[in-house]
Amino acid sequence: YASKAHESVGKSTMNYTIRKPIGVVGCISPWNLPLYLFSWKIAPAIAAGNCVVAKPSEVTPATAYLLGEIVKKAGLPAGVLNIVHGNGASCGQAIVAHPDIKAISFTGGTTTGAHIARTAAPMFKKLSLELGGKNPNLIFADCDYNKMLDTTVRSSFANQGQICLCGSRVFVQQEIYERFKTDFVDRVKNLRVGHPDQPDTNIGAVVSAGHREKIEEYLTLAKAEPENYTLLTGGNRISVAGYGKGYYLEPTVIEVTSNDCKLNQEEIFGPVVTIMPFTDEAHALELANGTKYGLSATLWTNDLSRTMRMTQEIEAGIVWVNTWLNRDLRTPFGGVKDSGVGREGGFEALDFFTESKNVCIEY
Repeated sequence: YASKAHESVGKSTMNYTIRKPIGVVGCISPWNLPLYLFSWKIAPAIAAGNCVVAKPSEVTPATAYLLGEIVKKAGLPAGVLNIVHGNGASCGQAIVAHPDIKAISFTGGTTTGAHIARTAAPMFKKLSLELGGKNPNLIFADCDYNKMLDTTVRSSFANQGQICLCGSRVFVQQEIYERFKTDFVDRVKNLRVGHPDQPDTNIGAVVSAGHREKIEEYLTLAKAEPENYTLLTGGNRISVAGYGKGYYLEPTVIEVTSNDCKLNQEEIFGPVVTIMPFTDEAHALELANGTKYGLSATLWTNDLSRTMRMTQEIEAGIVWVNTWLNRDLRTPFGGVKDSGVGREGGFEALDFFTESKNVCIEY
């Protein structure tokens, strides 16, 4: 498709830019939102005119299989979408290393993203890497308190905290910190852990036994270091009647004394959040930016000047103000620092899945 045109001033010359499909692209998606993130990559790649080799997470293959059946029934020509199943070390690596696959769109962990970059960069492939996050939730005293509290409970524990955009580090201005701590912990204690089919369930199971054990390593650390961590609620396994094979954990809130602690620096990716007070705007920015990650942030304030200052200074690809996970799919999505490179969504995705070509005509 044509994207730009420029008529050279003083010359009989016209330049225009067209974008052409790359050819064959690779799309590798994670387990936490298995159909959403799978189709989020595939759709713009095909719309841009490419054929796709797509690998879902080996943990959640079923929705990808069902999508393949649907697109066949819909009449998508054979070979346009090729869904392959397998683990990352073999199947994923084969996609990344194949010389005929010219672009890789990957969503997943930062360590895996770094490995993909090491493999793909010497082959000069285009890369879009949406990686980890350790997102700050900055709550100022002048916020709409009730709306903030409702949203913060959701942004902490939606999908059991297994969303890269969850606000896992909650920072609250000192003036309202004790009030928030009491109210937030009370709300979290009332969240019901259960099977998703049960209508009163708020928190479901985490994805696997191995992932639950990884989360529990952080909980064990918090319990072992009372000088650094105060467990305010949760922190234990839970059993759900009739669903004994589920990997259930209580939603957990931990008060921390320092932003430099392990629980504030490493992505836990489960139903665990930390809380900590801050004094002023400068302190809030220092805490927000004090990690290697920079995917998203949430800011709660009714001060417009503060909003404009802080949204400029927060190191993140996405900043929500007085809301969370309020997504317009036309907007660019992605992070900075160790949260990745490139952007997805809207024309950003179409640009990634195409190569630009400038045509210059003298007339």
